[in-house]
Amino acid sequence: MAAYLSRLHHVSLHVSNVEKVAHELVSRFQFNVFAARLTDRAKQLALRRGSAVFVINERQSEALNGRQSREHRDSQCLFGADAHYPVDTVSNVCFEVDDVQNVSAALRDRGSCEFLQPPTELQDDRGLVRFSVVRSPVGNVCHTLIDRSRYRGLFLPGFHQVDSDSQTAGRSQCPITHFDHITFACPRRSSARISRWYRDTLGFQRFLIHRNEDVEEGFVLNQDGIGLRLTAMEYWKCSESGITLPFKDEKEPDCKFVIAESLPELGRNQVDTFLDQHRGAGIQHIGLYTEDIVRTAHTLSRAGVQFFCPPPAYYTEVGKLEEIEAAGLDPHTLSQYGILLDTDIQTDRRVTDGQRYLLQVFTKPIFGEDTFFLELIERRGATGFGEGNIRALWRSVKAYMESEEHVETDRQSTQS
Repeated sequence: MAAYLSRLHHVSLHVSNVEKVAHELVSRFQFNVFAARLTDRAKQLALRRGSAVFVINERQSEALNGRQSREHRDSQCLFGADAHYPVDTVSNVCFEVDDVQNVSAALRDRGSCEFLQPPTELQDDRGLVRFSVVRSPVGNVCHTLIDRSRYRGLFLPGFHQVDSDSQTAGRSQCPITHFDHITFACPRRSSARISRWYRDTLGFQRFLIHRNEDVEEGFVLNQDGIGLRLTAMEYWKCSESGITLPFKDEKEPDCKFVIAESLPELGRNQVDTFLDQHRGAGIQHIGLYTEDIVRTAHTLSRAGVQFFCPPPAYYTEVGKLEEIEAAGLDPHTLSQYGILLDTDIQTDRRVTDGQRYLLQVFTKPIFGEDTFFLELIERRGATGFGEGNIRALWRSVKAYMESEEHVETDRQSTQS
C-alpha cells in the first residue's frame, strides 16, 4: 500500500537566520507572514501567497548538543524533523493524508522507508492534528504526512495567527497562486531508484516531459555542451474530498516533481555545483505559478528580486521570435525580465483554441550559497517544464557561475 496523498500542505526551509529569509520572501517575493511559533527553543514562521505556503525554521546551532536532552531536541521543529545541516536548505515537503496512523503502519510493514518521527498527535483549543515524518531517498529531504481533518484552526497547533497577514494584499500586482513544481538535484544514475521509491512509497506516477521521452531513461539533453537528464512525477489523489484549508484554491492543480541529474560526458554543470555547495542532493528550485508572469516579474523586480537573463539573441533568433509573436507577446517586454517562452507539443486538452505555451523566469539563488532558487511560471495550456528553454537557461546560469568565480578569485587575490 502506498501513502496516497490528498494535497501538498507546505514546504519547510531550515535556515540559520529566520528573520533574514522571511524578510526576503515578504519584501521581495510578496509573501505574507500569517502564523508563527516563537519560543525560547524554536523559531518557526509560516508565510503564504495564494495556496503556496512556506514554513521557515531556524536550524539549531551545532553547539546545542551534549547536554541537550532528547526531549529538548525534538521540541525544536514541530511537524518536521530537526535539520542539523551545515547550510541553509529547503528540506521538507509536507503532504496531507487521510489517516496517518494506518498509512504509517502500512509503510512500516513494507519496510520501504525510514521514519524520522513516528505517528504523533498534537492539539490545542482548535482541535488536533496527527502527523509522521519519513525520510526521502533524496539527500536531506523528508516528507511530513499530516492529517488535519479534526483541526479547525488557521494553520497548525502550536502556531498563533499573525495579524499582519492580508490574503489579498498585492494580488493584482503579484498573482502567484500555488506551487507548480518542485525540482530535486540528484547524483548521476540515481533517477530510476528515486522514482521507484516515490512510486512504491507515496503513490507517485510518472509524468512524461516530452512525447519522445524514453520511459526508462527520462528526458535526456546531451548536446551543445549540455548534459542533463530530467524525470518527472506527480502524486495521485485517491480522494476528491481532500481537506480544505481556509486559503485553499479549489482550482489548484497538483504539484509535480522533477528529478534533475547531470550526465558524465560533458563536465561540471549547475547540478554538480548545487550538489557541492548544498553538501549533497536536495531541492534545487520550486516553481511558483502566476496568472500573469509579466506583471509578477515587474513587481518582484521593483522589489529587488534578480532574475537570470538569457543571451539577448534568444529573443531575436529564428523560430523563437516567431513563437513569441504568434503568442501575441512583445519580445522587448519579455527581455526586460528574462522571461522565456516555450511552445509545448504535449498540450492540455482542456484548452480548445489558440497556441499552447508556457512562460517562465528564474531567480538568482536566495541563500548565501549557489543552491536554492525560485521560478515563476505561467501556463497557457502547456503541461511541460520549458524543455525548449533549457539551452538558454543553461547558458545564462553558466555565465552567472563564471562571473561569481571571477569575483571570488579577485577577492582572494586582494586579500593575499
